[in-house]
Amino acid sequence: MAIETAAEARAWGNYVGGEWVGASGGETFDVINPATEEVLGSVPKMSREDTQRAIATARETFDSGVWSQLAPDERSRIMLGVVEKFTEHEDELAALETAQAGMTIRATSTVVIGYCINHWDYFARAANRQLQEPLEPVAFPTHSYNFVLREPIGVCAGIIPWNFPLVMAVWKLAPALAMGNTMVLKPASNTPLTALRLAELLDETELPKGVVNVITGGGASVGEELASHPDVDKISFTGSTVVGRRIMQLASSTIKKCTLELGGKSPNIVYEDADIPAAVDGALWATFFHQGQVCESGTRLILPDSIHDEFIERLVERAKTITLGDPMDYDTDMGPLISSEQLETVSNYVRIGQEEGAKLVLGGKRASVDGRGYYFEPTIFTEVDNAMTIAQEEIFGPVLSVIKVSDDDEAIAVANDTIYGLASAVWTEDYDRALETAKRLRAGTVWVNDHHLINCIAPFGGYKQSGLGRELGSYGLDEFTEVKHVHVDLTQKAEGKMFGVLLSTPPPEP
Repeated sequence: MAIETAAEARAWGNYVGGEWVGASGGETFDVINPATEEVLGSVPKMSREDTQRAIATARETFDSGVWSQLAPDERSRIMLGVVEKFTEHEDELAALETAQAGMTIRATSTVVIGYCINHWDYFARAANRQLQEPLEPVAFPTHSYNFVLREPIGVCAGIIPWNFPLVMAVWKLAPALAMGNTMVLKPASNTPLTALRLAELLDETELPKGVVNVITGGGASVGEELASHPDVDKISFTGSTVVGRRIMQLASSTIKKCTLELGGKSPNIVYEDADIPAAVDGALWATFFHQGQVCESGTRLILPDSIHDEFIERLVERAKTITLGDPMDYDTDMGPLISSEQLETVSNYVRIGQEEGAKLVLGGKRASVDGRGYYFEPTIFTEVDNAMTIAQEEIFGPVLSVIKVSDDDEAIAVANDTIYGLASAVWTEDYDRALETAKRLRAGTVWVNDHHLINCIAPFGGYKQSGLGRELGSYGLDEFTEVKHVHVDLTQKAEGKMFGVLLSTPPPEP
């Protein structure tokens, strides 16, 4: 059953200081529907100077105290009003997300909207958390009371990817706002429309103008200005490791705080005592959800010798039932890749895999729906050595590499043999075995008998070159705060203080 597209193509503005503006030079660029290759709309192509104006607006708003000094319970109340907007417009937002990102409507209407509502609600309620943390009483070096204040950092910049544009906008905005910061948000050029639509909905709430600013443009202009500008106090980036390195380099010029959620090449270990039918479906879910365009996709399937052949036979047959089609159709399992460039990237990796000796057992070709769209077949390689390019580099497409191992130790060694460490999974009915494996895996998340499930209360982020810092939960909130220690001396008089270390003569009587 197909539904209508989200809306007719329109020209969008950018949201700065509560007003809708265009690029100062009048430039725009088109947003393309990856399923139809048609134009969805146009957005401003902002310059460095335009970005500086957005930063200045966020700075002025923060310094005014209209949000940063607002009582936490008031911030919480205003943010909870946004949840109502999500609920009122969830069908529209799901359709717009599908149209721009190519994720199936079945996924956007359940996973995406559900996550947005759940996560925004969590952070809105957390805005009212206790921001003063008492420390243990101390008698040395002096009798004193000490406590920690958590305060907003200031102006935050959020740079988000094209795979989950609306969820990523929530992940950046909600914790930053909950802690009293202001934000300049840069959505990906492929998928800016739901972030701009969210800005329209925020404009209808009591959120003060200038707290949230959404601007569109290229990474070389908008992104680099946000990462290097001295009035930006923190940058939160989700995207590739290559770009993350560049942002970290630019941010170092002003020693600004960074949260970087970067690439992955997540291992998915299936032990011989797993529930095999569930593990087969789990492996497909781990790899082919959203066409494999997920940073923590389980794109390396690690199988012991004893079940390898049977598992592959079941896996291939089950993968053949995946339906490629119009993402606006509820019966579609997989939609298109995001762009023609990404389609070319995935095609090149498949070619490299074959050239390096991996065995292609399913897929490997471009597809189309009614002769249109950036579709690629579900693709499975066996006989993959972990040193091969397709096992080491993030493909960001529907390509699964299957690696055979002899025992648990080899499985874990292979799993950890990567520059990445974002996520991992293990399938077994022996929970002691699962826990032992989880302890040995070098990854920020370990799923047992599942994949992709991210919870708003739990930290998300990676080891090694998968990033810095954590998002979600109290860990994600803390990333948007500065920590201030306050020392209150309780001795009252000069006697007993540490003055004597420097001043041996007693002070004069008053």
